[in-house]
Amino acid sequence: MVSLRFKDRVVLISGGAGGMGQAHARRFAAEGAQVVIADLNEGAGCALADDLGANATFVHLDVTSEQSWSDTVAHAENSFGPIAVLVNNAGIVGGGAIDEMEPSLFRDIMEINHTGAFLGIRAVCPSMKKAGGGSIINVSSVTGLAPVPALAAYSASKHALVGLTKVAALDLAKYGIRVNCVNPGIIDTAMLGDVDAIAPRRQPIPRIGKPDEVTNIVMFLASDEASFCTGAAYVVDGGFLAVVGDAA
Repeated sequence: MVSLRFKDRVVLISGGAGGMGQAHARRFAAEGAQVVIADLNEGAGCALADDLGANATFVHLDVTSEQSWSDTVAHAENSFGPIAVLVNNAGIVGGGAIDEMEPSLFRDIMEINHTGAFLGIRAVCPSMKKAGGGSIINVSSVTGLAPVPALAAYSASKHALVGLTKVAALDLAKYGIRVNCVNPGIIDTAMLGDVDAIAPRRQPIPRIGKPDEVTNIVMFLASDEASFCTGAAYVVDGGFLAVVGDAA
């Protein structure tokens, strides 16, 4: 029997049209949530919303735009009501060592992965206060806990997202808003691209992870089962950090 632990709760997912975001959206919908899929990819987002039915809607979101976030929150409230859960899932990856990376690429990655999450948190706060509290889950990365060569901007943005999570948890606790982050390892999504085939073999669990395995942690943190959890980073990495070392 499927749990309906999110029945009538409004869940907003940035980057919700594909990859891990799509997996999160499907699970939330299956557990009774009213899901707002926010993404730049209108075609994939609308198709997913149609597939999920009346309790899902798509809205175009540019996470780097304060106005776009404001419009997205308004769309969510007009469609379903105050937001109870925000999953800051949108992000991009780009390679390059510090001495080789173009500053413009570094800024773009930081703007989407870090500033975008800040704008999302700021935008949903009034709505969550109306809802009587809520849960914010920021999707970081294992590279936000331990550095990886040639990922200067990505790793920096994900480290910054962990720090933002902790500060937001302190600032928003008085409103009944919990803030946590999830730090996935190597997960099978389109963003993954070409990965060193040996890398998963270095892990205690020697394979690439599945989006649903990250969704399991997201669902827990969004639920009342995590009522005493805030300001923390939850790793889903097959033991990757146990090999490379946790530098947090």
